[in-house]
Amino acid sequence: MDSKNLSLTMFENLFKKKSPAAIEKQEPSHQPKDVGAFYDQYNDAFLKVYGEVIQAFRTYDVAKLLDYQIEAMELKPGMKVVDAGCGVCGPAIHFAKHADVEVHAVTISQEQFNRSKERIAAAGMEDKVFVYLGDYHELSSTLPSKDFDRVYFLESFGHSPYHHKAIDSAWKVLKSGGVLYIKDLFRREPLLPEHVPAIEREIKKINDAYRYNIADLYEVLQHIRKEGWILSKLKTVDLPMSDFENLTISNEFQELTGIAKIEGWDDYVFPIDFFELHCIKPEFDLSNGLDKYFLQNLMYMKVHGKKEEEL
Repeated sequence: MDSKNLSLTMFENLFKKKSPAAIEKQEPSHQPKDVGAFYDQYNDAFLKVYGEVIQAFRTYDVAKLLDYQIEAMELKPGMKVVDAGCGVCGPAIHFAKHADVEVHAVTISQEQFNRSKERIAAAGMEDKVFVYLGDYHELSSTLPSKDFDRVYFLESFGHSPYHHKAIDSAWKVLKSGGVLYIKDLFRREPLLPEHVPAIEREIKKINDAYRYNIADLYEVLQHIRKEGWILSKLKTVDLPMSDFENLTISNEFQELTGIAKIEGWDDYVFPIDFFELHCIKPEFDLSNGLDKYFLQNLMYMKVHGKKEEEL
């Protein structure tokens, strides 16, 4: 074998994806009420470290992150949007002020609900931001209407023990043409087979400590496509490196509380990736026959036995 082919073979053997041990799918170790209890217990610690914007993947100046999300979600004046897992309504108040949208925010934590009410009043936004104590898996039962332009999860989707149910809940309250936006962490693909146990160990640690259920990206995408959503965008979060906080805030929270503390970095394998998902609930209008989603709409109608007037 000549040197060129030998080098190529060595390269392929080094980077070829081997068959790592199958990843066992674990049943969620918590229920929505446990998430509420967790935030009730640690609300003050979250506020001390994170302030009003409880997102780990963030900018030093959180206003830059929130402005980025306004653009990513394509928020426009007059829109009605749902904040699913709203924390203490920091993002909701910012979006209402700077994008001129009406925000209906849902939290399952009594403490967060109480603090949200205080912050909304202090900001003078009672006519623009409305907070509800409830489960975002049941948005149609919690919210007053089903004609929202956007439903968004900002690092709250991962708290769901039932990702499919959370996605379906958003569908029920979005108007046709509305957008589901998810920004969250997802299970990382191991680069090497020996990374599998380390990734699984760290994911279990995060899930148990934060009442989380880190999603498998492929399972989420499969459900989104299967249910008829239009997957418009899937991308990494494009924050400039000079603005990016580099997740140091998570370390501060771990130091303060002792939760999921990383004891050493020598053998640490980063277990997650952050992604943004932008999904459209199809707008069925056969007069828009040249629309780029026209064929998908026709397929949906055929599969579900729908007529145009039934959509």
